[in-house]
Amino acid sequence: MLLRRLRSAPTPLLALADATVTGLWTFTGLRRPRPPAAHDRTLTLVVAGRQVVAHDENVVALTLSAADGSALPGWHPGAHLDIQLPSGRVRQYSLCGDPGRLSEYRIAVRRIPNGGGGSVEVHDALQIGSLVTTGGPRNAFPLSVPGYGSPTRQLRFVAGGIGITPILPMLAMAERLDVDWSMIYVGRSTASIPFLDEVRRFGDRIEIRTDDVHGIPGAGDLLGECPSATTVYACGPAEMITAVRQRLVGRDDVELHFERFAAAPVVDGEPFTVTVASTGAEVSVAEDETLLAALRRAGVAASYSCQQGFCGACRVRVLNGVVQHRDTLLTTPERDSGMMLTCVSRAPAGEQLIVDL
Repeated sequence: MLLRRLRSAPTPLLALADATVTGLWTFTGLRRPRPPAAHDRTLTLVVAGRQVVAHDENVVALTLSAADGSALPGWHPGAHLDIQLPSGRVRQYSLCGDPGRLSEYRIAVRRIPNGGGGSVEVHDALQIGSLVTTGGPRNAFPLSVPGYGSPTRQLRFVAGGIGITPILPMLAMAERLDVDWSMIYVGRSTASIPFLDEVRRFGDRIEIRTDDVHGIPGAGDLLGECPSATTVYACGPAEMITAVRQRLVGRDDVELHFERFAAAPVVDGEPFTVTVASTGAEVSVAEDETLLAALRRAGVAASYSCQQGFCGACRVRVLNGVVQHRDTLLTTPERDSGMMLTCVSRAPAGEQLIVDL
């Protein structure tokens, strides 16, 4: 890298220095060092099994194996896969199988008819034998176990519907390590809750509560007693996560980890506009709206996946304008070069961005 920069300014002194270095390599008989080739971590997976895991038939679990039959990279509870579907869409799905089985991964997907199309594609197009690709497991929701790296003494799990997927492997690990834990599993109805049989094997450690019988649970119902030195793991709808977070405000004796299904609400946003460089179209972004949502509303083809600022699928280059970065993914050099994530980052009031779309 340094040598390339020196060559970009061909002064006599630098030319002499370059010739001297070249001569040294020739004299010693050594080869010039070359940067290591980039390692392609892409895995091709084949759908080896399909199983409907909710009585309403709206949740399907897929078993995925390496297409070449090799062992798969290991993972820990809380991990997910960024899966590229045959259409080109990229979606994140939590791993909900056994981390000890490196011959297969398991994910589960709820059909969302009016969503972004990913879940419908999984349900309708991914049959046994279908191929998908992934970069391998990533973990943005790791389990911190009391007595094994966490100073807390017990675990409280809160799962809403399909939010059970990252928590299932956590339950198995907590049970295996003989950790004190409890859980509440909520959903609209018994028919809509996936993996009921797997959850029920843990007995009275888990409370199953449905809205049609017990009503919508409050934060107190979700957290239970929640004594000091508790670690809470919550995954589910945004409203459930918001209720839990608000209830734990000021509870410095409780450790909270959460993962939500959808984008977080925009806080302290201001309206701004964006110009799409390829067409010149101007799109207004409201104070309570993400740039990604505004682009999609205007019919602009914009890639996305997690909608929470951690996967990078919505990354675009800003050609002009000031960006308020609200992600935790992009590095300083990436931000300095004009990159932004449209799902969470935005611009100051009245600013006009030009994006390379």
